[in-house]
Amino acid sequence: MQKGNIGVTTENIFPIIKKFLYSDHEIFLRELVSNAVDATQKLNTLASIGEFKGELGDLTVHVELGKDTITISDRGIGLTAEEIEKYINQIAFSGANDFLEKYKNDANAIIGHFGLGFYSAFMVAKKVEIITKSYRDGAQAVKWTCDGSPEFTIEEVEKADRGSDIILYIDDDCKEFLEEARISGLLKKYCSFLPVPIAFGKKKEWKDGKQVETTEDNIINDATPLWTRKPSELSDEDYKSFYSKLYPMSDEPLFWIHLNVDYPFHLTGILYFPKVKSNIELNKNKIQLYCNQVYVTDSVEGIVPDFLTLLHGVIDSPDIPLNVSRSYLQSDSNVKKISTYITKKVSDRLQSIFKNDRKQFEEKWNDLKIFINYGMLTQEDFYDKAQKFALFTDTNNKHYTFEEYQTLIKDNQTDKDGNLIYLYANNKDEQYSYIEAATNKGYNVSLMDGQLDVAMVSMLEQKLEKSRFTRVDSDVVDNLIVKEDKKGEVLEADKQDAITTAFKSQLPKMDKVEFNVMTQALGENSAPVMITQSEYMRRMKEMANIQAGMSFYSEMPDMFNLILNSDHKLIKQVLSEEESACHAEVAPIQSEMDSVNKKRNELKDKQKDKKDEDIPTAEKDELNELDKKWDDLKSKKEAIFISYAGNNKVIRQLIDLALLQNNMLRGEALNNFVKRSIELI
Repeated sequence: MQKGNIGVTTENIFPIIKKFLYSDHEIFLRELVSNAVDATQKLNTLASIGEFKGELGDLTVHVELGKDTITISDRGIGLTAEEIEKYINQIAFSGANDFLEKYKNDANAIIGHFGLGFYSAFMVAKKVEIITKSYRDGAQAVKWTCDGSPEFTIEEVEKADRGSDIILYIDDDCKEFLEEARISGLLKKYCSFLPVPIAFGKKKEWKDGKQVETTEDNIINDATPLWTRKPSELSDEDYKSFYSKLYPMSDEPLFWIHLNVDYPFHLTGILYFPKVKSNIELNKNKIQLYCNQVYVTDSVEGIVPDFLTLLHGVIDSPDIPLNVSRSYLQSDSNVKKISTYITKKVSDRLQSIFKNDRKQFEEKWNDLKIFINYGMLTQEDFYDKAQKFALFTDTNNKHYTFEEYQTLIKDNQTDKDGNLIYLYANNKDEQYSYIEAATNKGYNVSLMDGQLDVAMVSMLEQKLEKSRFTRVDSDVVDNLIVKEDKKGEVLEADKQDAITTAFKSQLPKMDKVEFNVMTQALGENSAPVMITQSEYMRRMKEMANIQAGMSFYSEMPDMFNLILNSDHKLIKQVLSEEESACHAEVAPIQSEMDSVNKKRNELKDKQKDKKDEDIPTAEKDELNELDKKWDDLKSKKEAIFISYAGNNKVIRQLIDLALLQNNMLRGEALNNFVKRSIELI
């Protein structure tokens, strides 16, 4: 028996291994199983070039649980005593700092390198044994033992077969790793696609009402997963079946892309377009990253462009640099090339589907557009490609490319300043009357009801020359696209005051909602009362919900315009009746207001060419008194209009109809509307 010392203190190497080499204890199983796979593949390689002439036999790697142990066994190349010294002892022999320095920039070397991966065993084991026999003729089997201290022993033993058995005596604080379900879960997570069969115990079957073990090995992995095979060998059902294996209980994917490139980097994989639900974040981190079929992580930021983290699937590449823990990706020239390649493959695939089967592309557009819009918003080079197949959908469910839609609307939707006006709605049902009014004028209205369409509108206004997007309910239809300066009839100021005061007083109180009441001549066939919302303010508030740094807008109240159509017979009727009912009370007040206003104007004319310090205090005081008196008289006059409006059911009914049309009539106000409607009928 040989005894030795690894060369550093326990306080040095093993804490460093635990702190820097691996971030999760569970990684030990991946390391040891992938080491066994590597040893097996090396034997296969030696056999293929004639350097091993024996029988390969069964090359399955076995993982077995004992009462206090986990054993990982392979029939690979095995180790001699000299190789144990080289690959196990000397890793730490040069000192822990040299060890870390050696591998920090070449972390890919960790996967499949026996010594380096082997040390993860001490994260969970209080003692580790290696019983190994080299494939070489006449090799002597040896046993290496270490309890986590700097000392080890190595002795000659009997072993009938080549290969290695790694026996871990699990530490008391890691007993969870002796549970069958825990190991089964880790093998499924990390080893499902290793290129050599992995057996964990025996298959079980139901017999006499209970599960019993059979004599057949329980193989837990698929050694030739779909991404390692040629696309020409695979059917659509193969791709769908593999997707179902990766994501059980998920809907069928929309499309998939098979990646396969050898130069200037190695990359294989399959990316799927899933059916996306309402929350973007919930669908991220579904791409699994592998290195030579060994699972690494599902955090692929930095490799896959951000918008493509919404995709699902598998990427396998030995050329993606990892830090030693494999948990995070580092910057590297290959990563940018891989990212660019994936973006190109995705855009080429989408372009191909659009070109070859546009009908299918249009049918799946609602599911696809979140990927495409997200990409166009976040990646300039993807926008350049995607603008050829990104679509507008109108309210009749017809689809157009950007260029096709521009051609469609340019003749009828260009304003007097030469701007192309893109009218859009974000809810066909709630904005039905506005859409109908626009289509009746020959306008086309696009439907922009996606999660990212608010941001898309702002971006497209910058990208598309002389173009402006206007939501169809942002103004009355005649003002949506102004083709010439209009000089319509305008109500006299006193009539405007009378009717706007009456209507404003009857608006229900709403939290964080303000109304500006105005009159416009909209034609006798237009609605008597309409509600619109400023395109700018509404869009700023919507952007505040998805973009940091705009919370100022989200705190502001919603601003709406309540527009009274002075051409409509009902508005004319209300105004006429209001003037008749209020004339006797309003006339003397108005006369006094006119007198006060005349005196104010005379004083202002007298003072207009004087500096403030040259105006006598008495004149300033007189003007202030006149202003106060005018305000008081105005309030008295408005109180008369408000009192009248409170007893006028038509005013309340017209307001409520406009609110109802915009889904803004709720609670008590809605209940009162129903009662009033019954009374009026």
